[in-house]
Amino acid sequence: MAKHSLKAWIVATRPWSFTASALSVIASLAFLAWAVGGVDWTNGLWAVGAIVLFHAAGNTWSDYCDFRSGVDTAESYGVVTLTQGLFTPVEIRNLSFGLLGFALAAGLALMARTGLLLFWIGLGGLLCTLCYPPLKYRALGDLVILTAYGLLPALGTSFVALGYVEWRVLWMALPVGLLVDAILHANNTRDMRTDRRAAVKTLAHGLGVRGSVALYSFETLFPFAWVVLLVPFGIFPWWSVVVVALLGLALRNSRAMRAFRTEEDAAAIATLDQRSAQLQLLFSLVMTASLLLDTWLR
Repeated sequence: MAKHSLKAWIVATRPWSFTASALSVIASLAFLAWAVGGVDWTNGLWAVGAIVLFHAAGNTWSDYCDFRSGVDTAESYGVVTLTQGLFTPVEIRNLSFGLLGFALAAGLALMARTGLLLFWIGLGGLLCTLCYPPLKYRALGDLVILTAYGLLPALGTSFVALGYVEWRVLWMALPVGLLVDAILHANNTRDMRTDRRAAVKTLAHGLGVRGSVALYSFETLFPFAWVVLLVPFGIFPWWSVVVVALLGLALRNSRAMRAFRTEEDAAAIATLDQRSAQLQLLFSLVMTASLLLDTWLR
């Protein structure tokens, strides 16, 4: 068995994707600090570390399942950890279980600091991690992602940071969760042809090409309308309208997706998942900055 460097093991977890999960928690923390105040930043940052560990475990578990089921092949775009033989399936499976063990330990320790409700929220995250591959193959992956990177992080962050669930945090969770799901949907739309060969049916297959393009545009553009419409009602600070400066990037991504006219057009959106991740990163950072700035100025 080949010996791998620490860097190779880290790369196998796809660390560039961790901003999606980390910023779901960070944006929720910023919203709670602005809307409520008195957040426990230690617990909040602990939650960031825990969700990143769950994310790493989920990435490697998904890679393992996709390779074993024939979804990922040498023809596939994206991850090459297994398709190019850089690691064996057993190595990636064991890495995933090891990461999951660390994630569970971090979650249980945080639960000991906060309360039993976190157990049920964490259990939901665990089920999302383990069940994502088979549910993705049955067109439910998008729902899992919205739950795992939108709903659950927001509610969990609220509980550990405040000691109770502040439901208003969902105002922030929705746009961030939709942008995270846009990353997945761009990936699944691009892979429609190869997924079909593997007898896998994602939501992209169920919607078809035109429906998938429309859904991606909604997930990419709606978050901006959401923020602008809610600012006058005091749900977000006026500083948040600065996020519209990113609308040009969102429109470019949407136009790029419209170049996907048939399942054979995968090359046209080969990197759209990466560009979608960039948009989610920038949107979350701008929203976080606007919330913290207004908190500081008050």
